[in-house]
Parts: sequence; structure tokens; C-alpha cells
Amino acid sequence: MQARTILLLLAIALSSAACATVQPVNSGRPGRNQQPYPVVLADTSQRTETAVASWTQLLNHQGISGKPVVVLQPVTATIQSLPANLSGPLYLPRLGTTAEMNQEETRESLRRFLNEWQKLIGADPAQLSLVQESTNADGTKTAVYEQRPFSYPLRGGYGKVEVRFAPDRRLIGLSSTAIPESQLIQSALSAAAPQLKAEEIPAKLIGRSFTYRDSAGQHTYVISPGNQINSQQLVVYPQLTLARPALEFHLAWEISLANAPVKTIYLDALQNEVIAGSQSE
Repeated sequence: MQARTILLLLAIALSSAACATVQPVNSGRPGRNQQPYPVVLADTSQRTETAVASWTQLLNHQGISGKPVVVLQPVTATIQSLPANLSGPLYLPRLGTTAEMNQEETRESLRRFLNEWQKLIGADPAQLSLVQESTNADGTKTAVYEQRPFSYPLRGGYGKVEVRFAPDRRLIGLSSTAIPESQLIQSALSAAAPQLKAEEIPAKLIGRSFTYRDSAGQHTYVISPGNQINSQQLVVYPQLTLARPALEFHLAWEISLANAPVKTIYLDALQNEVIAGSQSE
């Protein structure tokens, strides 16, 4: 009986530790059955330490000397860019017998690379879909992957992994805005129930103002009937908070605007607030 009690307490402790970095945040005072919202991914030193340890291990595996510092994204601690002062080149996994890999070999090499570098990329390779392959003017190639970890599409510039490499497998560039611990975030977001229906949105937005930024600074815009408001779909929109290092995850309507300085706005589906505007669709 005593052994069973100890095991139960240990299981509870481990579960609490796993959820500690994903915290729902109350935007007001929730009702008795209302879950706090939005969901927050807090910054932790453990996430950064894990990424740095993985980086060191990868360097050692490829025979790179010294300790070049890797640049990490805020909060997610995913790789932002490769350091410029590497003592030698990094390589994708080798496949085939020729100096250059064919398309099939390249895709398999990239698949193995994403698995090997998973802790720095911040996403389970099973969540990543190849959305773009291109050859650059200098002969290097770029593969872009999109992370799809949630029930709804991910927006806000997050969920992208870009790998740039040379024909001889040399790794030229790597960046990731993937979301780690996405299963915990999805679990918390699943309790969020939209308060607005798509057909209700145009009428509610007429006369509303929102702020947006461009190269000239911050501006305010008032939505009018001439903007042709079109509610497209529900998405997950992460926002980096300024008060503390954290990401807030919002369930939002993605809305297109015509004849406006921004093409797309994002309306929080629970709080009825415009949380972002984008000049791209």
C-alpha cells in the first residue's frame, strides 16, 4: 500500500511539472465553468538549456570544434539562425553514392535531418509538411516546412521551418518558428469555444477601429462598409507579450478586408477584439 501511494504521488508530481510551462491566463474573471483564456506558453530556462545542450551534441557529432553560440527564438528557444563563426561546415545526412543527391534522396535526407535536429527545431517531424522547394540563384536549395500541430491553422509568422543547403549537402541556413509542447497547448485550446459566428462578424466590425504597424510606424484604421469584410476561417494566433517573455495563444477569426491598408485582420473569437492586422493574405 505504501509503495502504491509513493508511485501515485510521483505521477502527480511529474504531470504537474509537464504542465507548468503551458498556463491558461485569465483575461478577466472566468465564470464557474469557464476556462481561463488565452493559453500562455511561458519562457523557461529549461527549454533554453535543452536547446543549447542539443546544439552542443550536434556539433560534437559532426566534428565541429569550439563553442559557437546558436541564436534562439524568444520563448520557444527554437533555432533562429546558424552562427557565422563555425569552424567547419555542417552537413545533411548522406544518402546515395554520388556527390549530389537526387530528389528522392534529398527528401529522405531532409526527413532524417528534421528528426535528428528535432530539439532545436521544436517540432515533431510528423507535424511538418513540405510546402515549398526552390533552387536559389547561387545554386543552393531551400526547403520550407509548415508545422500543423493544432485543430486550426497556425498564423502570426509561427510554425515555419526553413532549411537552406548546398548540392554537396552543406547546411547553409536553418531557422524555425515552430511551437514546442504543442500537444499541451492544443489540449488547453480545445476548451475554448468561439463566441462569434462567421455570419455575425461583418455587422459587428463596421465602425470598429484597430491599430497596425508598417514601415512608417503605428496607425489607426476605422472599418467601413466599403471594406467588403469576408470571414474566412478560425485560426490559432500566437502573440509575443511585452510585459514578460511569453506567447499567448488566441483562437481567432481570419478576416479579409478590401480597400484597406491591411489585407487581413484577426478577431479574437472569444474576446471580440481585433488582435492583429497583416498586409499579406
